[in-house]
Amino acid sequence: MNIPQSDKKRVVIIGGGFAGISLAKKLKNKNLQVVLLDKHNYHTFQPLLYQVATGGLEAGSIAYPIRKVIQGCNDFYFRLTSVKEIDTQNQKILSEIGDLHYDFLVIATGSKTNYFGNKEIERNSMSMKTIPQSLNIRSLILENFEQAVLTKEEADRNALMNFVLVGGGPTGVELAGALAEMKKAILQKDYPDLDIKKMQINLIQSGDRILNTMSVESSNASESFLESLGVKIWKNVRVTNYDGRTITTNSELSFETATVIWTAGVQGAAVHGLNSEALVEKVERIRVNEFNQVKGYDNIFAIGDIASMVSEAYPQGHPMMAQPALQQGDLLGDNLIKFIQNLPMTPFQYNDKGSMATIGRNKAVVDLPKYHFNGVFAWFVWMFVHLFSLIGFKNKAVVFLNWVYNYIRFDREGRLIIRPYKKKSFTTFTSDEV
Repeated sequence: MNIPQSDKKRVVIIGGGFAGISLAKKLKNKNLQVVLLDKHNYHTFQPLLYQVATGGLEAGSIAYPIRKVIQGCNDFYFRLTSVKEIDTQNQKILSEIGDLHYDFLVIATGSKTNYFGNKEIERNSMSMKTIPQSLNIRSLILENFEQAVLTKEEADRNALMNFVLVGGGPTGVELAGALAEMKKAILQKDYPDLDIKKMQINLIQSGDRILNTMSVESSNASESFLESLGVKIWKNVRVTNYDGRTITTNSELSFETATVIWTAGVQGAAVHGLNSEALVEKVERIRVNEFNQVKGYDNIFAIGDIASMVSEAYPQGHPMMAQPALQQGDLLGDNLIKFIQNLPMTPFQYNDKGSMATIGRNKAVVDLPKYHFNGVFAWFVWMFVHLFSLIGFKNKAVVFLNWVYNYIRFDREGRLIIRPYKKKSFTTFTSDEV
């Protein structure tokens, strides 16, 4: 990897997400050699991916160069690569660009979409965990309408305009709201030769309420908001298969659709090489103690979505969201220094600052530790928090100006097919028909 030798202790961080970046900032100029590895050269602000997918924002406004984060840091290096395996016996990681020895290893690889073992759903549906995936969704949405204009078969046309979102968590709810606003204010202008009223947005939730990790008040309010926008919500329904055209469920309910976006679950993006006792089966998270040390290892740590820190308050580990990741990364920066100096480390205590979701224009829900509110004020709170959390002044300014423009003009100018995406499993017409 062409990392120079140093008499300092080497800390290797795998992953440039919220947790990895938080730790990297804390380790600046701390008399350590720090190496940050990621398969992208940018940090992604994942909570706004759905706005990229629906044309509200361009990808560059929610991404920030990792090398810019570490500019001016002494003995701090970034390498663009994917880690294949961890050799714990020899204390080195094996990557696509070579091997690297570590004194301390921090795994911050985040999470990935969980399809619960259904390969056909994984093959035919869309997920939204990265910027490329969001751009694929944006292209597919727009390409479906371009195809709908051309096809003569009504069943095919309806399937192209039928969108099914599986999973009623924040991602599914926010994406459903954004699609509903596109239907209401934009698509009918872009496609006057289509009956946009026939466009369907279906949100499928396996449980008895959407946003089930938030309060009942917020769940009910978000459901009311979505229904007012024309979104159809199907609760207590579990998707069993999707062949690229037809969704089947555990009930008699089925859908003909060209677009299924899967937001029903996540699991840890684990790296091979740790002992089996360190891994939590099914969810692929890594067991850690209250100091984020991986079970069975003194010098390997895990933070963020990948880490499962079980406690009485969080028997399944902390929620896989940005706040636990940021707080764990920040604390571990202090604890690593203490560990090296043989000082007692500080146990992690999660400070739950609340959760929120936006459903559309002037519609959002916010849960704070002692208060729950929704509507216009919640929407402004949601915007302020997300703007404040973005990395970089330029990104903050660009996103803010885009939101102001979209609000005033009822428009989303990012609806561009920059990188075409074609699904091989769905064909609506032959070249002769065109």
